[in-house]
Amino acid sequence: MRIRNVKVFTKNGRFLPGEVRTEGARIKDVLIQGDSQLLPEREHPGEKKSLRREYPGGEESPGRARPDGEAYRDAEECLDGEGGYLLPGMIDLHFHGCMGADFSDGTLEALRIIAEYEASIGVTAIAPAAMTLPKGQLLEILGAAAQFRRQQLGEEHSLQAELVGVHMEGPFISPVKCGAQDAAYILPRSSADFRDFQRAADGLVKLIAIAPEEAASESVRDFIGAVGDSAVVSLAHTNADYQTASKAFLAGASHVVHLYQAMSAFHHRSPGVIGAAADCPHVTAELICDGVHVHPSMIRAAFSLLGEERMILISDSMRAAGLGDGSYLLGGQEVIVSGKQARLKKDGSLAGSVTTLPDCVRYAVTRAKIPFETAVACATMHPAERLGIEKDYGTIETGKYADFVIWDKDYALRHVIRHGKRIAR
Repeated sequence: MRIRNVKVFTKNGRFLPGEVRTEGARIKDVLIQGDSQLLPEREHPGEKKSLRREYPGGEESPGRARPDGEAYRDAEECLDGEGGYLLPGMIDLHFHGCMGADFSDGTLEALRIIAEYEASIGVTAIAPAAMTLPKGQLLEILGAAAQFRRQQLGEEHSLQAELVGVHMEGPFISPVKCGAQDAAYILPRSSADFRDFQRAADGLVKLIAIAPEEAASESVRDFIGAVGDSAVVSLAHTNADYQTASKAFLAGASHVVHLYQAMSAFHHRSPGVIGAAADCPHVTAELICDGVHVHPSMIRAAFSLLGEERMILISDSMRAAGLGDGSYLLGGQEVIVSGKQARLKKDGSLAGSVTTLPDCVRYAVTRAKIPFETAVACATMHPAERLGIEKDYGTIETGKYADFVIWDKDYALRHVIRHGKRIAR
């Protein structure tokens, strides 16, 4: 496939006029107007030139003869982007469901519904989140995820977002900050339990959350050491103070789940988890930009405090995403959805969002005034790096998977390409 007449989001985080060619499921060429290769921003020439490509034996163009006598032909499918933005496929590393299905349903059918809907809106890779539930139920959910992943690897599933990991938001959390999670099923952190989860998931668990202030039979440092490189240890649903959170980060925790939500407050005399994360440069943080969870000013504050390179946009969507108002279940608890808000029926606590990741990007740009290039990186490049899949995903570079989204100048969706194939809308 040849995708022409687009502004390509380059590996350097800039939109530049160009085109992309794919071969099978991978990117074959990335051609930027003005040169034959991507250059760092400070080196890229400013004048407009024609598209060029370095061919074996010299600089040629499609249709002209190569030195070996074979003609270059441009017979592949050509997609005119009409001057739109070509983004990498988005990656949501924290959401629960959509279109009436939830990851915690623990069924292949729920995963199919989720994966197909997410792909249709431009989220081409997913790491859905498990709630705080009975251990036996969590093992079944993780087993279903492993089975679904095997199916995707064994067959052609270009119409589905790829399941690249699992995010365990529970059960090692604090009852004080449990939010929409069911406190009845909270467990003390345990590396033995984690190993059971990872075994059931066939290694798919990429993030595991803890509340470091909660008592357990093993220390935070020992737990993190036991997890090792098999998953990222994050802080979530925690009432930890600055000192406790800092110790956890120094011990190897490196991520914060939905910044501001379900954690100790950021106070000028007691900076809590947020202050500790800001002081530890290796820590990344998620942000829900749905117009409900975080005020635009606090979105800008988070980017200023931690730096844009450490921010990851997530949707935290639940099963009502893509549907309308009504009553839904999240982690076994009833949630009432009205407009853009999803709240627990029992106490009114926010219970995830009903906004998709692409809409969170749009909100971050149009309402919170985050630069477009920055917001795109936080929904593509940064989550890929956090999940450890940046070799194949997250940027538009030769050799990576041909997963793209084309938006028009008003950020409306025009096309989705997954592994080199267009998804009909």
